[in-house]
Amino acid sequence: MSAEPKGLQINIMGREFRVACQESEQKGLLEAVDYLNRKMLEIRDHGKVIGIERIAIMAALNIAHEFLATKVGGGFDIAEIKRRIASMEAVLDQAISDQSELF
Repeated sequence: MSAEPKGLQINIMGREFRVACQESEQKGLLEAVDYLNRKMLEIRDHGKVIGIERIAIMAALNIAHEFLATKVGGGFDIAEIKRRIASMEAVLDQAISDQSELF
């Protein structure tokens, strides 16, 4: 049975939003909010783009470009590798935890 998503209050460029989010994903969401907010403030502070919607679109384009740039030729996906490493770390942590109970 999966846990019900909880509402999380976030702030982006002074605007409040409430989003549904699993408790286990809140840390990652808050990191994403912080990253997006910094990108949007950076675009706004450069003064070339006016209007929050345009700033959001420019930030989205910049972030999408950064994401796609992490994919190196030949289909090598750094984000996928990071996810696999995190999964392996979780398995290792569980195995170590099980072993400590033996002693």
